[in-house]
Amino acid sequence: MKPTRASLLIAIAVCALAVGLAIAWLTDGWTGRVVSVPPLASGAIWLLAIALGTWTYLLRPRLRKEPGTKPVPAIAAARTAALAMAASRTGAVVAGLYAGIGIGSAGAIGTPAGEATFWACVVAAAGALALVIIALWLESICRIPVHPDDDARGLGSRHD
Repeated sequence: MKPTRASLLIAIAVCALAVGLAIAWLTDGWTGRVVSVPPLASGAIWLLAIALGTWTYLLRPRLRKEPGTKPVPAIAAARTAALAMAASRTGAVVAGLYAGIGIGSAGAIGTPAGEATFWACVVAAAGALALVIIALWLESICRIPVHPDDDARGLGSRHD
């Protein structure tokens, strides 16, 4: 697996932002209403970010094989890295989507529904950004260090 690049996450977020803007503008144009975003949407994404952050914090000493900790099996580390990659991409989609809806509904911020939607989108997008940052941190600590001897034996020369 190749490490997640920031450019990929930015591209995903920009595409999702465009979709969010389109949803907000089309909803406003067709119905004259603001897209309703429940406050629990932001709570769910923040709960996910906190859970992944806790997992990362608790797993880090085990991945580093610090004294007094039980080492993590290689397959569990690989699965955790895959989870981190999925979480970073999901966070980018969610952040972009809610940012787009928030920007699209900013014109209606003078109304109670517009203000509620805008702030729910801001909190949800911030939670998704936190999820992306935590997922990138988890992915980085799951990387296996490459030793210089690996290239000589042909172990580090594969480019998947």
